Amino acid sequence: MTEAFNAKALLAGLTELPGVYRMLDAAGQVLYVGKAKNLRKRVASYFRERHPSPRIGLMVTQIASVETTVTRSEAEALLLENNLIKSLAPRYNILFRDDKSYPYIVLTHDSYPRLAFFRGATDRRADYFGPFPSSVAVRESIHLLQKMFRLRTCENSVFNNRSRPCLLYQIRRCSGPCVGLIEAERYAEDVRLATMFLQGRQQDVIGSLSQAMDEAAARLAFEQAAVYRDQIQSLRQVQEKQYVESGKAGDVDIVAAVEEGGLVCVNLAMVRGGRHLGDRPQFPANAADSSPLEVLIAFLCQHYLAHPIPPRILLNQPLPDGEVGRALSSMAALPVRLGEARFTLQRVWVEMAEQNARLAITARRTAFSRQEERLEALRCRLALDLEEGQEARIECFDISHTQGEATVAACVVYQGSGMRRSEYRRFNIADIQPGDDCAAIRQAVQRRYEKLSAGEGVLPSLVLIDGGSGQVNAAASVLEELGLLHLPLLGVAKGEARKPGLENLVFADGREPLQLSPEDPALHLIQEVRDEAHRFAVAGHRARRGKAGRSSRLEEISGIGPQRRKALIARFGGLQGISDAGVDQLAAVPGISRELAEKIYTALH
Repeated sequence: MTEAFNAKALLAGLTELPGVYRMLDAAGQVLYVGKAKNLRKRVASYFRERHPSPRIGLMVTQIASVETTVTRSEAEALLLENNLIKSLAPRYNILFRDDKSYPYIVLTHDSYPRLAFFRGATDRRADYFGPFPSSVAVRESIHLLQKMFRLRTCENSVFNNRSRPCLLYQIRRCSGPCVGLIEAERYAEDVRLATMFLQGRQQDVIGSLSQAMDEAAARLAFEQAAVYRDQIQSLRQVQEKQYVESGKAGDVDIVAAVEEGGLVCVNLAMVRGGRHLGDRPQFPANAADSSPLEVLIAFLCQHYLAHPIPPRILLNQPLPDGEVGRALSSMAALPVRLGEARFTLQRVWVEMAEQNARLAITARRTAFSRQEERLEALRCRLALDLEEGQEARIECFDISHTQGEATVAACVVYQGSGMRRSEYRRFNIADIQPGDDCAAIRQAVQRRYEKLSAGEGVLPSLVLIDGGSGQVNAAASVLEELGLLHLPLLGVAKGEARKPGLENLVFADGREPLQLSPEDPALHLIQEVRDEAHRFAVAGHRARRGKAGRSSRLEEISGIGPQRRKALIARFGGLQGISDAGVDQLAAVPGISRELAEKIYTALH
């Protein structure tokens, strides 16, 4: 505790009502957010001589002030606590940084509905099914639905402008509604069956298909009957792979918190429409000295603030009271059953979730060990001088262009045994001779580190340049101008025939190039970071080149201004759709006369 902080005076003025408290340091930064049934008793527990964990003891020594907010109930305090944890990210709270939205399957409300992958905010213009634990689970389900019901997956801009069926029709994954190869009524029936399947009503789907198969056979329409038979077989194969009985499971989340060797993992498994869709393991930050139960409660509150809440959540251990369940029910605006597994099937789900959490811990520990081995090898090979306890931070630059066009530089960051994607940066390079990679590297390094020279930002332990001596010298000259020449700088020049494992490491200080063994862990780390920089640069270049390609050819046509260009792209989805359109279709766009439509058609063909 700091001398300026008077705990007795604080406690004397605290209420015994439920609420939320915030511990702040001398700089006003929030150290910890907590909730309490009785604010005075809960806050007083922090100022005893002994603390339950060294982490909490260290936090208490930094407290300069405490702020409180009274709530009507402990459940309301729980909701406010986790809203504040999400927004403030205090350094001593257990944090789950899973802000990524979960993917869905979407069925649009078009005349011929489209089946698609979706991630983002939902609305009423389509039907959404999910969420799914991963994009892989969504794509597997879409593939299955294509196989069974042959719904279209193409964008409207493509669907509206086809003159013949695509490859998906040829391989029996689409029924060809774009060119009228299926009647609207039959397609609508396929959509209805797909919807029932996604709702978990597989047995009803099988019943409908069996009836349709019998009717087709009675009409001697044996080919159609065979299609129904194949759909029924596919559905039964799906049922055999699930640990559920169709129509009885509904939507369930299974949450298991497991601790092994000092690591705590929370594994979330999802059952939607009676189908087990897979798992997503998550590791919290600031969870040292925390029990699996504490981590489990933190996950439930933080995760379901941002994601849909199913009516049933199975846990691998009991909760001490019903506050979490009441808070989740309040958030969901419907009753949420929260508790341990009671039936054999539910216990199987929970055991699977626990097993997958243990496997995730083992994989994470192995990855940490492997990365530490690589970092230690890199320190030795390059004689990197790191302070004790300092994490190595590697920043790598690469350039991508096509014959000098649409040049993009990328900078990626490796720190803490993994890539820091939130810190990646791209730079659109301009005002250089096309194809001059050295000038491009110089501009990118200048823009990346000019703020560092003023004391802003984090200094890297090592700067990597994907290139040879020319690019390295260009980067070194910039670092010298910025007063950062003390930063270790290394070029990664491709070896003979650009074969991985034969790279030459080029130093900025004039040392002879170094070639490490292809099996050297230090080289593996360098290759991993270099390859990620290359991927990120190429993706940026393609996006920039594609954007230029979509607009430049339309801009060259006289009479096509920004508004007409926007109307054309909105109608046809892009330059390819505009090129595929006929004169009559172009002339149907508002603002496009027939004369202008003919001019556009001629310019693009």
